[in-house]
Amino acid sequence: MMEDRLKNQPRILLINDMAGYGKVALSVMIPVFSHMKYETFNLPTVLISNTLDYGNFDILDTTEYMQNTLRVWNELQFSFDAICTGFIVSERQASLVYEYCKEQRKKGTLVFIDPIMGDDGKRYNGVTNESVTYMKKLCSVADVIIPNITEACFLSGHVIKTSCTKFEMKDIADRLHELGAKAVVITSANIDGKMFTVVKNSLHSEMTLIPYEEIPVRFPGTGDVFMAIVVGHYLRSGKLSESVQTAMHQLEKIIRSNINNTDKYKGIPIEQFLEDIQL
Repeated sequence: MMEDRLKNQPRILLINDMAGYGKVALSVMIPVFSHMKYETFNLPTVLISNTLDYGNFDILDTTEYMQNTLRVWNELQFSFDAICTGFIVSERQASLVYEYCKEQRKKGTLVFIDPIMGDDGKRYNGVTNESVTYMKKLCSVADVIIPNITEACFLSGHVIKTSCTKFEMKDIADRLHELGAKAVVITSANIDGKMFTVVKNSLHSEMTLIPYEEIPVRFPGTGDVFMAIVVGHYLRSGKLSESVQTAMHQLEKIIRSNINNTDKYKGIPIEQFLEDIQL
């Protein structure tokens, strides 16, 4: 069970990007956490004109703003019960976030990291070997990391394949623990031809495989919604596998409700479906 202070009005800091057009990252996570009655704060890593799926976009790097903001927050002695990180745009930014998370963790703050680098076996545009290196460092201060299988392979140095065995999956998860992450959740894992979300609470714990049916549709931002629901439940229950299973069930319902949306590039209008997210 989490500390008593997490049961009242927990303070959570979201470090992620903000899109002007489209529901991804901060624009979906803030409504979800607020609905779950968390006191929610944010530190945008970049401002993006619209979701990247449209192919044409503009990005404003906010690293300088982040640095100044964290200095002010330290002077004001602001603190948080949990920090969630998402899209990181540069090594300098990653180093800034790493140092801040490391210091906050010493004070008891829980750190959740979504190491956003790629999907479907490919890196996102702009993601390099250096990106993988600094994301490994950031994962070293995480209480929980939530990569998809592609990102898990990047971080673990494992060869990306369309399907792997349980033995290979355990090896990937163990390598992520060895980076320093306490607990690991790996999404979109194809194990022997079936889809699972993988949960491993520690290096020496058993691996839990949660099966699911893949829905043949893609919305940007669903990973952000998933992370928010997982973290929201975990902070109150302290039970990671159950939190993941709940998030999978609730997200599946939301996706199916939006499967016929015409413009899927702008993500799911999450405010209309908050009633499907229950504590």
